[in-house]
Amino acid sequence: MQQIKILIADDDETILYAFEELFRKDGYNGIIARDGEEALYKIENELPDIIFLDISMPRFSGLEVLKEIKARNILIPVVIITGHGSMQTAVKAIQLGAFEYMTKPLDLQKIREVIKKAIFSSRTDTENFINEIQFNADILEKYELLGKSEQMQEIFKLIGSISTTPNTTSVLISGESGTGKELVARAIHNNSDNSSEPFVPINCTAFPETLLESELFGHEKGSFTGAFERKLGKFEIAECGTIFLDEIGNLSPNLQQKLLRVIQNREYSRVGGNEVIEVNARFIAATNIDIAEEVKNGTFREDLFYRLNVASVHLSPLRERKDDIFLLANYFLAKYTYRLKKQIKGFSTEALKLLSSYSYPGNVRELENLIERSVMLTKTDVIMKDAFLEILNPVQYKSFSIPIISPLFSEARDYIMDLFVKEFIKEKLTLFNGNVSKAAESSKMTRQYFIKLMKQNNIDPGQFRS
Repeated sequence: MQQIKILIADDDETILYAFEELFRKDGYNGIIARDGEEALYKIENELPDIIFLDISMPRFSGLEVLKEIKARNILIPVVIITGHGSMQTAVKAIQLGAFEYMTKPLDLQKIREVIKKAIFSSRTDTENFINEIQFNADILEKYELLGKSEQMQEIFKLIGSISTTPNTTSVLISGESGTGKELVARAIHNNSDNSSEPFVPINCTAFPETLLESELFGHEKGSFTGAFERKLGKFEIAECGTIFLDEIGNLSPNLQQKLLRVIQNREYSRVGGNEVIEVNARFIAATNIDIAEEVKNGTFREDLFYRLNVASVHLSPLRERKDDIFLLANYFLAKYTYRLKKQIKGFSTEALKLLSSYSYPGNVRELENLIERSVMLTKTDVIMKDAFLEILNPVQYKSFSIPIISPLFSEARDYIMDLFVKEFIKEKLTLFNGNVSKAAESSKMTRQYFIKLMKQNNIDPGQFRS
């Protein structure tokens, strides 16, 4: 362990101290840098085995240091850390070649796990760090993905990885309605080398089969009744960009077969035509149903499923990532106060508690609609609980949707119990403004046991203090 050198670059003395203590306890040789320039100097001269870089530092930012590391072909795993986990910074970090991306407050156990992974990776596989990946900067704000939960941070990293692959790599995005599947598809497109090319969405449920075939493939003049002129299909319009097939699970068997042939051969003909046309766009498909189950039932082609599922992204429902609710609510509040020309400063404490207790069967889309309507109805400068009571069924907002994740009783029960414990601890900390002693006393458990449950569920009481 003494031979393993780890550099931490951060201008926050508290963070540096925490890392120094961890290095000391775990027997690593710690190297400290307080700005980007010092970090680059020590990387060149000390050659650490692992590098931790804060994004916001004097002189050079963490991303600038990372870019310089790759430019100098230094093959060392780099972990980016930040206090503001946005989609753009996560995507940038991964596309520039970061080994991992972590958000503050940092969990020491997770840091230890990342260090072990980095040690293993650097000793067994250096290929991951060879290619310098160019980042296509600005993502349109209209299609910004938001989320600070661990699930969304993983999605941001996936977007960064997938968007560097060639257009021949198909993507399957799964998740319930309203979770943001099209936003993920657009983020992959907007961060790819072909971002200047068209993004062409089509909903597979919006057309009957005959019209959908014409929409996708196009048709020649006179190919069927009403075909008065040649029409270009979505495949042709997309050129070298992205074709987004929403609700792919509803595609008919006939069109499944034709789509499979297009993806396999990368060519097709218009309806009623003989000209062979190449397809150069990336295929991204999305579904809110379990396609793997549809394959088992024989209603979706297995070969098409595997062709689409080269890279996969699963979006968790909002009820499973409640850490994102307040962030999203504030974002939608800002959006609709501006759009509706209102002067609303925020939410009351009771309103926020009500928002966090609801199960959101319509996911992010439902939350957005909820905030838009509350902004419209509110006549004061603060959104009160009553604004939501007019929208939500009073019986509904305490409802709880139980996800059954396994056919085995014991596994399904354990999953629900883990969810219950996490939500119980969060509810108590919210109620007592992050005061652990009062939360434990109210729960009729010892403070030590309450803290143990917090640690097991990665819950920081500081997040609940106003």
